[in-house]
Amino acid sequence: MSEPDQRLFFLLQRAAHRLRTTADRRCLAAAGVTTAQLGALFAVHDRPGATQQELARTLGLRESAVTGLVGRLTTAGLLHKRAHPREHRAVVLELSDRGHAALRAAQPEIDRFNAELRGLLGDDGFLRTAGALDRLAHWEP
Repeated sequence: MSEPDQRLFFLLQRAAHRLRTTADRRCLAAAGVTTAQLGALFAVHDRPGATQQELARTLGLRESAVTGLVGRLTTAGLLHKRAHPREHRAVVLELSDRGHAALRAAQPEIDRFNAELRGLLGDDGFLRTAGALDRLAHWEP
């Protein structure tokens, strides 16, 4: 039996690509949104009234990327933007009714996807993997 591949960065990239494309396909079918859009919707849901700058920090993206993402979500009717009460150049973000509906529509698919990953990794493996990925996501070398 051969040794498992230990090129961690390569494996993380491959796994992330596989997971993202599969989850995108399922979330698009279930709720009409991609996982990137869903991440932004969940972030705004968790913190209504967040600015685009705050959303960028939460998602770990550049503000220019978030500007495009917010534009697409606003055009799709999933987010509302309104003027910030104190900062004249900033806007605050809130979910629209359609945004709330997209989150509700996506949740059963997210639950199924996580159940499949638990089946693949086992409960202990799922929790250990989630913990390891969380540590890597917050690692500051």
